[in-house]
Amino acid sequence: MTGRITDSALHGHLWGTDEARAILGERGRLQGWLDVIAALARAQAAEGIIPAAAARAITGHARVELIDLGYAAEQTRATGHSTLGLIRALAARLPGHAREHVYVGATVQDVTDTWAALAMRGVGAIAWRDLRSAEALLLELAERHRDTPMCGRTHGQPGSPVTFGWKAASWADEIRRHLDRLREGAPRWLVGQLGGGVGSLVFYSGRGLAVRARFCAELGLLDPGISWTAARDRVAEFGGVLALICGTLARIGSEVYELQRPEIGELAEPAAAGAVSSITMPHKRNPERSEHLDTLARLARANAALLSESMTGQHERDGRAWKAEWVALPEVSLLAAAALETALAVLGGLEVDAGAMLRNLRRHGAAGSEQALARLAPLIGGRAAQERLQRALTAAAEPGAGREAGAAPEAVAGLLREAGAAGPGSGGDAAGAWAPDPGACPQMVDLVLARAAAARRAEPQEWPP
Repeated sequence: MTGRITDSALHGHLWGTDEARAILGERGRLQGWLDVIAALARAQAAEGIIPAAAARAITGHARVELIDLGYAAEQTRATGHSTLGLIRALAARLPGHAREHVYVGATVQDVTDTWAALAMRGVGAIAWRDLRSAEALLLELAERHRDTPMCGRTHGQPGSPVTFGWKAASWADEIRRHLDRLREGAPRWLVGQLGGGVGSLVFYSGRGLAVRARFCAELGLLDPGISWTAARDRVAEFGGVLALICGTLARIGSEVYELQRPEIGELAEPAAAGAVSSITMPHKRNPERSEHLDTLARLARANAALLSESMTGQHERDGRAWKAEWVALPEVSLLAAAALETALAVLGGLEVDAGAMLRNLRRHGAAGSEQALARLAPLIGGRAAQERLQRALTAAAEPGAGREAGAAPEAVAGLLREAGAAGPGSGGDAAGAWAPDPGACPQMVDLVLARAAAARRAEPQEWPP
């Protein structure tokens, strides 16, 4: 174990998943590099660059469990070269006829950038699967609570009524946009890299494009068309999408965090068996996982920003840019995997207290002021209506004004009667002035549900599509 909290035996589960670590950890990364080296040998053999027997030997021995990693590390330090230690360790396992054919005509970035594409494919598949699962949970919540009234809030203060289904549908719709981004980005991200020293493929004497096409096909990647050693937008974009995903999950987590406050009590994340929120205050039930989603998002954004910094490489390539990716790409990927796993745990057992939502809405008697404004404005003018309602509601909220007894609804009803808006169904009485109207929220839920259902029917369950 290293000193990094992400690798901690005690806390590592908070910062990544075993599934993601299998792709991005030391052994997963080295096996990925070896897979790239083996694919290169097969492509070169197919084009007559190296003997077929050498390619078979390289492929058969390119397994991390066969490599002396201690020797590879020693040679890496001795040579100061990023991949030569691994090459020498692999060559040491090969029969003599194959040793001279390992990793010829390629450079470090041909291996590491192609591995980055393979890693993005693995991580993107995790994100696609988990986002679709999260979307399904949210769509179910949206449908079940399509008409569940609650207080809409702006700037942390109670506003007009909405429905909880509308809120869940908003989360689902945002997740759908991330699925769109993953689908659209796959052809840009999942491409191989083979160019040699400066990207010109000069080593292959006119056969470079054919070797590269075979190389990419061996790995199930697209041919880039042109070398991208200095163009880091692919990796930066992928990291940015992961950061956006984490941001959405943090938005959901923050809402659960806020609405779990006992004085609100509208939502609660599921309580894990045996969980202890506080060893000094036993009464507490902390929204630990919802809170953690925001922590993960902050770290994801920081690492995504580092990937964006790599876009300003010099000339045809330089190590300052892409070597930073060796740290930032695994980090943002692990963080995103952890965030997705955490969000699924929260959403899968989310507790919704519809009664508390309605009580809170009723407690804020002026929640229908926007409805009242809409009725009053045509009669006395928009600005005048806003000013008179604000004065009346401010007075109703003064100490001793009987706020709990319904002073705000009565103040609104009085203005409506005075302006001639009273009458059956007009909202001219106190009850009608208060009656929660979520506007088009239920209809917007229906639109999101229909749109998501159509998209889910048309798309594959696995990524890349």
